[in-house]
Amino acid sequence: MTVSGMAGAQPGVVVFDIGHVLVDWDLRLIYRDAIADPARRDWFVQNIVTTAWHFEHDAGKPFAQMVAERSAQYPEHADLIRMYADRWLDSVPGPIPGTSALVEALAARGVPLYAITNFGDEAFELFRPTFPVLNHFRDIVVSGVEKLVKPHAAIFDLAAARFGHAPGDMLFIDDNAANIATARALGWHTHHFVGGADALEADLRARGLLG
Repeated sequence: MTVSGMAGAQPGVVVFDIGHVLVDWDLRLIYRDAIADPARRDWFVQNIVTTAWHFEHDAGKPFAQMVAERSAQYPEHADLIRMYADRWLDSVPGPIPGTSALVEALAARGVPLYAITNFGDEAFELFRPTFPVLNHFRDIVVSGVEKLVKPHAAIFDLAAARFGHAPGDMLFIDDNAANIATARALGWHTHHFVGGADALEADLRARGLLG
């Protein structure tokens, strides 16, 4: 776990990433039933329905276009590629242990909560109703809606303007080192989420955000 901004004024606003911070995410789970052999399932997600390809949806490309393009490229896998869109919610198995409780605790203390997430717009529409803890968030910047993605500075600048808080007043929490580096360079306080909820809770308490 690494943090920044511990000296001087502390932030009063908390901005979360969602994937791998609030909820787990794994493309292999889409194919848990369709591809019984774990080694073949791993190969398929490493070579056909990959995280890099999925990033196109995070950046704003529609499911239908993605599936059509990938199926044309790998016609022998068209049925499995189509499952990427049809069963996308299977890739989100549940919450990261402990972080939803921290959201609840921050909300109970009246801390303003926001999120910046790399998430496709269609995927987020599917996911959002399944995760009511997000009701505590005053606004969520979704990459697929804005056609802007982390770690580019533009999505952080958009978020700061929309949230109405200066970067130096906000703590940004993300598991991705590149996203943390951008936020830090733009003057945000940061918490690199690599030590789980316990490390995050300790940081929040050290900053006075939790009692």
